[in-house]
Amino acid sequence: MPKLIHYRNKCIGCGVCHELQPEFWRMSKKDGKATLLKAFLKKNIFILEISQKDHEESVITARACPVRVIKVN
Repeated sequence: MPKLIHYRNKCIGCGVCHELQPEFWRMSKKDGKATLLKAFLKKNIFILEISQKDHEESVITARACPVRVIKVN
C-alpha cells in the first residue's frame, strides 16, 4: 500500500498541499504549517497509508510542494 510521508518540521506553510488534496491536509492555525490528517508520527516524520486510487493525485501534490517535504512511496 502506498504511503504519504510529510517532513512537517521543514514545512513552510505555503498551503499548496491543502489546495490540491483538502481531504488529506489542513493548515494549522497554531503554527501555519500543513498537517497530514490521520497520520502517525515516527521519528519526527508523519506517515499515512493511502489507497492506490489516491496515489497519482498524491504524487502531483508532492511535486507541487516548493520545499519538497512531501514524499510518496
